[in-house]
Amino acid sequence: MTITNINTNVTITDNNTTADDPNHYHNHDGEVDDSKSKQKCTSTTMSTSSIKKLILGLLLLGFIIFVIVDSLTNQYSRNILLQFLEWIEDNPILGVIAFIGVYFICTVCFIPGSILTLGAGFVFSASTSSLWTGVLLGTIAVFIGASLGAIASFLLGRYLFRDGFVARLTQKYTVFEAIDTALAEKGFRIMVLLRLSPIIPFNVLNYVSGITAIQFLHYCIACVAMLPGTILYVFLGASAGSLSEIGGNDDLVDDEDMEQLEKEDKTVTIVVIVVGVIFGVLAIAVTSYYAKQELNKVIEKKEQEQEQQQQVEEVEGEEQLEAVDTIEVPTGEANDDNDDNDIK
Repeated sequence: MTITNINTNVTITDNNTTADDPNHYHNHDGEVDDSKSKQKCTSTTMSTSSIKKLILGLLLLGFIIFVIVDSLTNQYSRNILLQFLEWIEDNPILGVIAFIGVYFICTVCFIPGSILTLGAGFVFSASTSSLWTGVLLGTIAVFIGASLGAIASFLLGRYLFRDGFVARLTQKYTVFEAIDTALAEKGFRIMVLLRLSPIIPFNVLNYVSGITAIQFLHYCIACVAMLPGTILYVFLGASAGSLSEIGGNDDLVDDEDMEQLEKEDKTVTIVVIVVGVIFGVLAIAVTSYYAKQELNKVIEKKEQEQEQQQQVEEVEGEEQLEAVDTIEVPTGEANDDNDDNDIK
């Protein structure tokens, strides 16, 4: 009797200890139900993550709006970048490292990097007193800064938008699922063509790529396709007469130089548009081709799944009928045996 009482007391004490714990739930039998506590922790974590994403997204959206408004009104960003380029011209050694960092920030924050790319060619050529050395140094600095910024924007876009908004689209619409699958399997080819097109907005493409299912490694390798456009713009910047020409300050440029710049700008603009349209069309064509193939695969897969489900339902129905038949047969035999016993 003493041993039984001891065991009973131990059991009661253990249950009371568990009952006093607010992090545990109990079922009808008094046992601890950890599933509800785990669900509560999971929902809390999800809500915290959603709040962080919302705050970060609103900050990014606000900065983008500021950049757009500033480019149309006061142009503070452009003036700051021009002053930064003037500083690099006087400090070329530290300027390379600083330039990479500033280009990284501009890429993530949606600040257009055209002034920096053109300015890199001018300031590095002027500081080294060599056109080709300046072009080489400027190309390296622009490529590293742009690549690091593109990778950071890709990861940020994937963190903010991939799991929620895009996941619902791909589940609800077959077309989005096909495009997403095409980018996952053939993303490297498509991304190379998009990078080769100078008319595709660089900053927008970085974030949009993060939303898609393109592989991170393929995206990083495809950044090499930025080199042709980078070399072209850096060379154009190295050929400029001053930073005022690059920044677009017409008041500081003579009329003759302005006419020459306008002719050069028209030629460059035509070349850029033609090249951009060619590679842009190729990228769209390749994306459409692979997306159509993946769409057909998705449709076939869904049809096969429906057929398999129908077959499973038919098999289950036949098994249920057989089970009913096996239950009725013994009952009939039992009745026959009872009748035979009555007759006897």
